[in-house]
Amino acid sequence: MEDKVYTLVSRETKKEDTIITVRKDIKIGGKQIQIMAGPCAIENYEFTSQAAKACKKSGARILRGGAFKPRTAPYSFQGLGEEGLKILKQVGKEEDMATITEVLDPKDIELVASYADILQVGARNMQNFALLEGLGKIDKPILLKRGISAQIQEWLLAAEYIVLNGNPNVILCERGIRTFEHDIRSTLSLTSVPIIKELSHLPIVVDPSHSSGRPSLVPPMSKAAIACGADGILVEVHPKPEEALCDGQQALLPKDFDKMMQEMKLIAKAVGREI
Repeated sequence: MEDKVYTLVSRETKKEDTIITVRKDIKIGGKQIQIMAGPCAIENYEFTSQAAKACKKSGARILRGGAFKPRTAPYSFQGLGEEGLKILKQVGKEEDMATITEVLDPKDIELVASYADILQVGARNMQNFALLEGLGKIDKPILLKRGISAQIQEWLLAAEYIVLNGNPNVILCERGIRTFEHDIRSTLSLTSVPIIKELSHLPIVVDPSHSSGRPSLVPPMSKAAIACGADGILVEVHPKPEEALCDGQQALLPKDFDKMMQEMKLIAKAVGREI
């Protein structure tokens, strides 16, 4: 293991929490917990719009949706590319929501940044150092997911690459790690939330959808994440999960998302925060 050299993202370097402003009116890392919700992939305008309307009505301020989808199987839906980015931007504007989407390749950074408010680095790309360095050179917030087998130190070192190259606006995202467990997609290590709060000044959000792989587990894991100090939740919501081209089996229906949001508001209030 490399030495502990994540100097710039360390709590020792900066004592106060970093608060990242998105689109001038949304703050990540402060008192208000931010919910990033929407379909796993941008499939068409209709589904994206329906999901966005429902998520916005329930209190989400950030619309998520993938235009470039890295899939385990090469035959799976890989996303709509720039057409998906256009739909995401259009729907975000119509619903007055900020947007977040994944970027896979350094050559696509400028393209994705021209459409989205937050650029996401997926778990598979956490140690794509060329991508991290490129994202360090733009003026957009970056959400950095934890790799499926990454230790916390490796995760913070990945964030250091972005900050070292000039971009201090990094949001960490715990999405679960691979263990021997078979009944869930990944093991959601919520201990990483308070540990990150001790080690780093960067905000951290939790992805209960990709970690659990089951919609029944998303609400309890989301509520637990809020209780242990997460600054936000990244969750999949789809109007018709049975027709989804990507990860429909773990997406919440809008009605279930709304119920979860009402419950999370109570927990946020109990820990001195708000949604």
